Amino acid sequence: MIKKAVVASVLMMLACGSGKAQQTTVAATPPMGWNSWNHFAEKIDDATVRAQADAMVSSGMRDAGYVYINIDDTWEGTRAASGEIQTNQKFPDMKALADYVHGKGLKLGIYSSPGPKTCAGYEGSYGHEEQDAATYAKWGIDYLKYDLCSFDEIMKKAGSPEVAHKLMLEAYTKMHEAIVKTGRPMVFSLCQYGADHVWEWGASVGGNLWRTTDDISDRYDRMSVIGFQQAGLAKFAGPGHWNDPDMLEVGNGKMNVEEYRTHMALWALLAAPLLAGNDLTTMSPETIAILTNREVIAIDQDKLGKQGDRMWAQGSQEIWGRELEGGAMALAIFNRFEWPQTIEMSFVRFGLKDRVKVRDVWAGKDLGTLSGKYAAHVPGHGVVLLRVTQ
Repeated sequence: MIKKAVVASVLMMLACGSGKAQQTTVAATPPMGWNSWNHFAEKIDDATVRAQADAMVSSGMRDAGYVYINIDDTWEGTRAASGEIQTNQKFPDMKALADYVHGKGLKLGIYSSPGPKTCAGYEGSYGHEEQDAATYAKWGIDYLKYDLCSFDEIMKKAGSPEVAHKLMLEAYTKMHEAIVKTGRPMVFSLCQYGADHVWEWGASVGGNLWRTTDDISDRYDRMSVIGFQQAGLAKFAGPGHWNDPDMLEVGNGKMNVEEYRTHMALWALLAAPLLAGNDLTTMSPETIAILTNREVIAIDQDKLGKQGDRMWAQGSQEIWGRELEGGAMALAIFNRFEWPQTIEMSFVRFGLKDRVKVRDVWAGKDLGTLSGKYAAHVPGHGVVLLRVTQ
């Protein structure tokens, strides 16, 4: 019995170690890709996913770093007599779809819930965690978004907030361990809307990213509230585990170009996952330019892995900064008012030297070596994004 206990202990240690290694490897930088929900919601199907994969390649997004094609809710069918999850008629062959996506140099993501049902009322993974993880691995899935949904009903019956919290941690841990057991690397995305300060414990249950907010929508007011309320969360992010302020709305049509640039710049400063949520087959040149701007993406994907934070705010004016590899810094000067404003700043105030080299990222223009104060002319709801080197 002692020998068996020792072996079991060693195996558990190895499993935990491999889980942590996988956690960092699959999301060393914030995941980049596309998710079906924001634009297509329940109208997603096999043909649409294939078209999005094609467009991700032809638009240049794949070459810019976007690799995940993620199917959100409503793909699920019933369970077979064995308990194995089946797809519904919209997805006749998930393995063939994964093969198609992989053939494009991309990766496929899927969606489930720790509860009995998903948010849209389809089959969840409750009681079938290991079985579902094994099925995902068999299909060739590379990413799992795990949405709390109906599990909150189980939590409400727990009797106390403490027990409910424990149940939630156990549910996410159970699926993480099931994924590790398959041996297939998968990004594990926790979606429970920032409840119970998830940023404090998300990494401990195997999360590579965790939603810090409720759902985003394609409105400046909603996007900006979500983005700017991330202030103070930087210390919880790093390689393998990221704060997730939800998917991008760039290109869905209800914000203007300046607002979408603000959206993209703020998510880059936040080291947020960049998951496009638009129709990739109908993108305008402006949308492609925003989503594929290599300099903005480089800030988001910076290897140092340090999330940015608010450094100064006054009224509708805010300046956020992010330390970058090699001693550089990204500075974003935001105008949250709807009219243009001139916003003045001093580099020294933010810990930089008096004389620094400055590049305007969205303009793609070197501003030369500057000293003293810098006055940025910022459009309404807009941003001036700078890369500063000393």
